[in-house]
Amino acid sequence: MGGAAMSSKTKIVVLHTKEVIYTGIFVVLAVVLAVLLFLMFGKNKNADPASADAIYHAGVYTSPITLNDNTFDVEVKVDENHINSISLVNLSETTTAMYPLVEPALDALSDQIYTSQSTENITYSEENKYTSMLLLEAIDNALDKARKE
Repeated sequence: MGGAAMSSKTKIVVLHTKEVIYTGIFVVLAVVLAVLLFLMFGKNKNADPASADAIYHAGVYTSPITLNDNTFDVEVKVDENHINSISLVNLSETTTAMYPLVEPALDALSDQIYTSQSTENITYSEENKYTSMLLLEAIDNALDKARKE
């Protein structure tokens, strides 16, 4: 009887050992699966917010302005999230002499745009109204080219 009881205990221990081994294998497989899922979806989550938060395609964008046969460009430099600079390019001395308010108007607008990072709710003086509106339209056109869709 003692021998039979001993073998049945050994048999139960062997069954428990097999169950522990199977459980261990399943736990290891579950951990490996969890790590793989984390790595696969973790990279996408880290990459997506950066690209989703980006407003612009970084670069330099221009928009032309024509005033009585004088053409020049508004140049807007942006990185992915910021308007970094706004300037006038290809501006001839003749245009500067004929339209002396263009550069001061752009400076006043640029300061506000850098602060707010937007062309919304920009204020300008009544004496520069039409020049400022023309410049804002050109800046908006350049920013539209830069925006991510």
